[in-house]
Amino acid sequence: MDVIYSIVPLAIGNIAPLLIIAMGGLFSERSGVVNIGLEGLLGIGAFACALVTYYLFPIIGVPGVWVGILAGALAGGVFSLLHAFACVNMQSNQVVSGTAINILAAAITVYIARILTGSANVQIVRGIGKTNVPFLSKIPFIGDLFFKNAYTTTYIVIAIVFISWFFLYRRPGGLRLRACGENPQAADSMGISVLKMRYIGVVMSGIYAGLGGALIIVTISGEFSPGTFNGTGFLALAALIFGKWQPWKVVGAASFFGLAKTVSSISRIYPAISDMPNIIFNAFPYVATIIALILFSKNTVGPRAAGEPYDVSKR
Repeated sequence: MDVIYSIVPLAIGNIAPLLIIAMGGLFSERSGVVNIGLEGLLGIGAFACALVTYYLFPIIGVPGVWVGILAGALAGGVFSLLHAFACVNMQSNQVVSGTAINILAAAITVYIARILTGSANVQIVRGIGKTNVPFLSKIPFIGDLFFKNAYTTTYIVIAIVFISWFFLYRRPGGLRLRACGENPQAADSMGISVLKMRYIGVVMSGIYAGLGGALIIVTISGEFSPGTFNGTGFLALAALIFGKWQPWKVVGAASFFGLAKTVSSISRIYPAISDMPNIIFNAFPYVATIIALILFSKNTVGPRAAGEPYDVSKR
């Protein structure tokens, strides 16, 4: 039981950023734009959050952390416009554009960090503290696992997931966005602006990925550095594929990968396995991801028009 009580709360902290980044990828790919640039977008969000918090916290205290989180989400959304313009307006190869986003984000964040702080790292003084949820934390067993020593941002992420599901599957705007990823020609014939909906999908993916990067800074790492993310964006992309582009299945997939990452990070504290080479622990979440995708994603089919530039003349 002690092992469970130590793993589950940490896993929830790792799952929240991964989940919100995967949900961002869901918006983009449901609109018809493949976005493998999630790693770069979360990097931009993490850098913006760390930088804003670094400068604001000494001035306004804890509110500066929340402003930093909002700045991370905004920065991710703004930076995603590059991917949207390349893929929607210029009809570029979406995989190449996403790769360019990852490379550019990694380079530009380190460059700006060195100019402003003299180092590639940006360390924040304080992040988001943990709290107990009133009443729910007193529930036997469940309260100890899920509602004690939890980050407030985790429940914000859960709320965003519910809102995202409601928008995509219960609102006309969500239907239009999904139609553009399935049959853009038919959507266009019904008066839906495919370009507009794809821009919305990509920008939402940038906002969510930037928010996920900000959450990593204020809850897990406490600083921005080139090695902070360790492929989290690609894990989120794998969770999106493993979850078959459906919100609740993506939640399950992100939970699985987040748990694998948690096991990897805390396994060193157990004497029975702590003497094993570090490479085994570092590789575990990614090996688990590959195995899961091989076993369960054989017949996975994404949105039919994802990855295909929309040409109005071919309607």
